[in-house]
Amino acid sequence: MDALVLLGSFVALMALGMPIAYALGLSALVGAAYIDLPLDAVMIQLAAGVNKFSLLAIPFFVLAGAIMAEGGMARRLVAFAGVVVGFVRGGLSLVNIMASTFFGAISGSSVADTASIGTVLIPEMERKGYPRDFATAVTVAGSVQAILIPPSHNAVIYSLAAGGSVSIAALFVAGVLPGLLMGLSLAAICLWIARKKDYPRGERVPLRQALKITVDALWGLMTMVIILGGILSGVFTANESASIAVLWAFFVTMFVYRDYRWRDLPKLVHRTVKTVTIVMILIGFAACFGYLMTLMQIPLKVTAFFTSLSDNKYVVLLLINLMLLLLGCLMDMSPLILILTPILLPVVKAMGVDPVHFGMIMMVNLGMGLITPPVGTVLFVGSAISKLKIGVVARAVMPFFLALLLVLALVTYVPWLSLWLPGLMGL
Repeated sequence: MDALVLLGSFVALMALGMPIAYALGLSALVGAAYIDLPLDAVMIQLAAGVNKFSLLAIPFFVLAGAIMAEGGMARRLVAFAGVVVGFVRGGLSLVNIMASTFFGAISGSSVADTASIGTVLIPEMERKGYPRDFATAVTVAGSVQAILIPPSHNAVIYSLAAGGSVSIAALFVAGVLPGLLMGLSLAAICLWIARKKDYPRGERVPLRQALKITVDALWGLMTMVIILGGILSGVFTANESASIAVLWAFFVTMFVYRDYRWRDLPKLVHRTVKTVTIVMILIGFAACFGYLMTLMQIPLKVTAFFTSLSDNKYVVLLLINLMLLLLGCLMDMSPLILILTPILLPVVKAMGVDPVHFGMIMMVNLGMGLITPPVGTVLFVGSAISKLKIGVVARAVMPFFLALLLVLALVTYVPWLSLWLPGLMGL
């Protein structure tokens, strides 16, 4: 009954339209009152939830991504991707996918990826003869790569939700192969559609111009080297790499590219603080909610439920994937990671699934929720940029969604994809 009160109040508050973070906090208070838990204990969990050193990586990565998104980085990455793949049939759609791969490795945010790449490429693709709904679908689907390719904010959140028992560096490295596989699958769909519908072929960039574009883009691409290279070499931690990424992004934007005005910096920092504040409130309230779930033994009950259905881990993973796909349509990614990780991680660990591997399964799965209605955040951003109705964009995204389903199946049932690189690096 206590679990019903906690979860029922949460669902009821969300149904009333309350933001998820506040619904988590209030339902935790309702659950605490029902089991006569002192409210002081809830407040202690709230403070402890955000008082973690590893969380410093989130504001630094968000700030670095924001500086580069608004400082001309997206435009230069698009130009560089055009040099590499823009000359084939449907090449501009491949440029979109590749630019999302590069920018995702800098911003770590699908929403930032869609907003930055979309404002550049959706109008350009339409001008070159691509349908607007296809251009939007490519942009929206391609941005899901940012969920996996390091540095991923959600990898930090998953590590936190797992109680800090999973290395952030291992999660970063584990996302490389699944992220690249995702990009390749989306590129294959683009090529197939381009050939089927006879989309235009791009022009080769002259060598002199290609070299200039490449040199110009290298400053931004160095951010990936700084973040990943620093972590993997052991020179600095994830937090330190995030802070150094901010310094590098600031230097490149303000002193190399010089496309951004100094007087706009306070507004950028203000927007970043607002974003980070929302995330921290969510994390704090989710910590309270998770504490109540532990006291009510909800993770143990869920483990018993799944093991009663089957003792085959592949069947259990299939059931978990189906549940996550459904929930991903109804809730945003970060709260789902914070709520479900403490519940589901004991289930899969009991069946021998590696926590790093399960983190990749969750992120691929819930990342797909970002492009599915009715609560697909990235879908809404793409719709707003292209000025198309959600239903039109959702239909255009369907072939890409099917490709992502194939990637999800491979990531779920081929653990090597997630665990080979961390094992190779000794993480």
